[in-house]
Order: sequence, then structure tokens, then C-alpha cells
Amino acid sequence: MRILLVEDDELIASGILVGLRAHGIAAAHVLTAADAECMQQEETFDAIVLDLGLPDRDGLQLLDAIRAFEPAVPVLILSARDAIEYRLSGLHGGADDYMTKPFDLRELAARLHALVRRSQGRCVQIIEAGPLRVEPDSGLAWLSGQPVELSRREVDLLVHLANAEARWLPPDSLRERLYGFGEEIHSNALNVHIHNIRRKLGNQAIETSRGLGYRLGWRRSS
Repeated sequence: MRILLVEDDELIASGILVGLRAHGIAAAHVLTAADAECMQQEETFDAIVLDLGLPDRDGLQLLDAIRAFEPAVPVLILSARDAIEYRLSGLHGGADDYMTKPFDLRELAARLHALVRRSQGRCVQIIEAGPLRVEPDSGLAWLSGQPVELSRREVDLLVHLANAEARWLPPDSLRERLYGFGEEIHSNALNVHIHNIRRKLGNQAIETSRGLGYRLGWRRSS
């Protein structure tokens, strides 16, 4: 899962980013409404976490712009405005959920997983491609009916490749989706994950094309 965090307090944002990564959620972070609109137009996100007190525009105005551009993306408002009037305005204005600060990062992660599941129209997301079956939320995976132990990064990598269908994904795109923005990673980290997946699932699990990137060796079932 990859989300967009719109939060003008860099200290709060830093804590959220670390906490979400611990729950298998990668996040891009922006400080302003203008940057959020640009990011939404350039990237695809599974959900958006939105603060209301932004420096250049009120968060509810940004919510209108988000909904006009991408009506279906789940939006969770995360704000210090705890009065019932604000919560009702946010929910009536198009937000899917509303949390007040201070908050528990475990609850935030759980709510984001639930929002994304609902947006995908099923209670438990299951990805099936060829002999591979993966449950992204639980991290469980099977190959030809036999359980396979995969790390959270390996599961996320397979999910991104499966969702891309037959499209090739460049290495830089995969790194951003796996680690988010600003996270320090080793230069060969992606290659290590791909090597481990091939070792566990077979060399045919991930295809490589020089200049194009990677794709899953099996097409996702509809």
C-alpha cells in the first residue's frame, strides 16, 4: 500500500512516516495543498491522509479538488480540529474517515487498511496470478497451494507487479512504491528482494527487461 500524507508539521509527519512503514505502508509526504495536487496528478496512491490546517489553503478546499480529480480515492482526515462540527463538515465534504490528534499510529494504519479494502470492493484482498496466491494484508502467500514465507517487502513487491498486469515497472518506480520518499535504502536493496523472491518462487516469478524494468512472470487473474 502507498499513501499520500498531506501534513504541514514536519515533526508530526516524520513520526507518521516511520509508524506507517512499520505497518507495511509506504508514504509520500507534502507540506502544502499545492504540492498535494501536483503529487496526486503525477502519482497513483491507494489513499490520502489529509491535515486541515495547511499553510496555503484550507484542507476542506483541497478535499474538493482531490474529489474532482479522483473521486474514488479514500481520504482520511487527520486533524487537531476535534469539534463535532469539523468532523461532520469533513465527512459530509467527502472524506471517508476522520481522526483527531493526538492519535495512535496502530489505529491509523488499521483504518487505512480498512479504507483501501473497502475501496477495492472486497473484505479481504486476494491476488492470484498463475500458481501464486497472496493476501497482502496478512502477508500470507502460497505457490501451487503450498505456503511460502515471504517478507513484508517481498509481498509488497509482488503486489505492485501483479497490479501492473503486463506492464513493465522501472526500478525507480518500484523503489518509490516499496520505500516511500525520504527513506534511506541501500542501492542494491531492490535486487536483493528480487533475488529472494526468485529463490522462493522460481526464476520465472519475475521477468527482467533491460531498459524497461520488471514485471510478474504470471498474469493476474481477473
